[in-house]
Amino acid sequence: MIAVSQDLLNLYGFYASLMALKLSMMWVLTAHQRITRKIFTNPEDAARHGGKVTRDDEAVERTRRAHLNDMENIIPFLFLALLYISTGPSYTVAVWHFRVFAAARFLHTICYLMALPRAAFIFGVACNLSMGIQSLLHYF
Repeated sequence: MIAVSQDLLNLYGFYASLMALKLSMMWVLTAHQRITRKIFTNPEDAARHGGKVTRDDEAVERTRRAHLNDMENIIPFLFLALLYISTGPSYTVAVWHFRVFAAARFLHTICYLMALPRAAFIFGVACNLSMGIQSLLHYF
């Protein structure tokens, strides 16, 4: 049986909730971009809102790609972080993995939407890799 400290479960609960909410808010931002710019991918949506069907509006596509990038990184984080806390890491090391990951995701999104260089994303990837490798080594 795996025993996880309450402190680690609370830490995971907070950061998992934060990241799930961030991911959920990205679809709201994408929908906002589509509606305000009247750019849609489905003819029925374009007809309903008086817009046009296109997939080449840079602002809408940039927001959509930022959302996809969040899905590619946050969903693995949710699983890897849960496995990671089940290995019994120190609270301090776990909190820094989670803090750095969350900060990297928020910074990456801001930079992505503003078309700035996005080096912050590598820190989130490094956190996922670190938690994944440590979990593999623990359970192997």
